Amino acid sequence: MNLRFLEIWLHYFSGNTGGRHVGVELSIREARRFEMEELSLAAKNFNDKNLIGVGKFGEVYKGLLNDGMLVAIKKRSGAPSPEFVDEVRYLSPIQHRNLVTLLGYCQESNQQFLIYEYIPSGSVSSHLYGPGRVSDGKLEFKLRLSIALGAAKGLAHLHSQSPRLLHKDFKTANVLVDENFIAKVADAGLRNFLGHVDVAGPSSQVTADDIFLAPEVKEFRRFSDKSDVFSFGVFLLELLHGQEATESPSPDSSQNLVEWVQNTEDYSVFASIVDQKLGTSFTAEGMEEFIQLIVRCLEPSSERRPAMSYVVMELDRILEKEMSLTTVMGEGTPTVTLGSQLFKASK
Repeated sequence: MNLRFLEIWLHYFSGNTGGRHVGVELSIREARRFEMEELSLAAKNFNDKNLIGVGKFGEVYKGLLNDGMLVAIKKRSGAPSPEFVDEVRYLSPIQHRNLVTLLGYCQESNQQFLIYEYIPSGSVSSHLYGPGRVSDGKLEFKLRLSIALGAAKGLAHLHSQSPRLLHKDFKTANVLVDENFIAKVADAGLRNFLGHVDVAGPSSQVTADDIFLAPEVKEFRRFSDKSDVFSFGVFLLELLHGQEATESPSPDSSQNLVEWVQNTEDYSVFASIVDQKLGTSFTAEGMEEFIQLIVRCLEPSSERRPAMSYVVMELDRILEKEMSLTTVMGEGTPTVTLGSQLFKASK
């Protein structure tokens, strides 16, 4: 019996029907229990200067541990709970190059903490449309495809777990990039820590988070791997457009971008929503195939959406072809057909 099999066997067949009992101590990478004193020291007593964000779980601080490791510390008020520890021990062994690693936890003084590896270059949303956006040239089409492929691999890895793990809160702000622009999906399984989370129903005022929710989630709270695929489609749409999907495609439109895509059958008009910052860094063929994938992921019917494994294969194929074509056509600056001739007129 190899170690990985032993870990899985102990993790899921420990005599607990939920498969997540705190009593299962053995793991290849055991979740670490941090001391509050250590975390406070790492984050300089949770000084505002170390505050790097606020999310659904709570405040997020940058911290430097005694061993020199940089970490992101999520902090909230909360009474000690064995279920909290249980969830950490379930999630922390799930590791992948394109997932942000959950290192451990702390529960002291009616405070709960989650400790993650620190990803230095921030979220994809901040690079696309945030105040700290990088220079335009860094997010050319091939780089956006590469980021999308990495995020797809991370999400597909979650879906490959047994039992299957759903993200349930996938969005552009939850895709981080390291110093080499390798994508890492953050907050996988975070909803499991939050208990019952209300999901807003249909509304004329769609928030930046609501836009990522699949129709069946908004209406029935029905999460699945295909609802994650829908959220991923919105992420791809934001990569394409360079703005939040809550935006309208034009000043005279009352639809948001997701609604517009779902109701548009003529590919020739998609040229109008391609991020102008992309310039000529893409081929018409690669862009058309990318848009076709977005349309498939945003299918209102969950049954018609592809699996994440298919999305990975498609993005890999599109990126490989794009790399080949742009290299042949001249050092990554191909000539592209603009306007109504950019895409074929029919699906």
